[in-house]
Amino acid sequence: MRRLPDTELEVMKALWELEGRPAARAELEERLRDRGWATNTFNTYLARLAEKGFVTCEKRGRSNWYAPAVSREAYLEFESGAVLSRVFGSSLKNFVASLARGAKLERGELDELQQYLDELKRDGL
Repeated sequence: MRRLPDTELEVMKALWELEGRPAARAELEERLRDRGWATNTFNTYLARLAEKGFVTCEKRGRSNWYAPAVSREAYLEFESGAVLSRVFGSSLKNFVASLARGAKLERGELDELQQYLDELKRDGL
């Protein structure tokens, strides 16, 4: 797997929102209408995603239908691991510290994070 450019990631997000249901190219283009992409540009993004193995394409009549071949969870796991490694030297502590300093985490968010960490410990991770 490799990192997607922001434009292709936007297309994947639209597909993931459909929760695995295939979508016609026209439906996807309509969902992303506010991006202002020309039809040819949008077709290029879909073709690239298919070449990279991120989407499947099925011809139905005169339309191409697309479905995600990579789940949102799998991509997020890959991307977050890459960022953690590349930017924070694989240190989760440094990552969270950076978030805390930069975003001024609120008490509720810290409590939620602590609860999640406690669950991970209980589950033996």
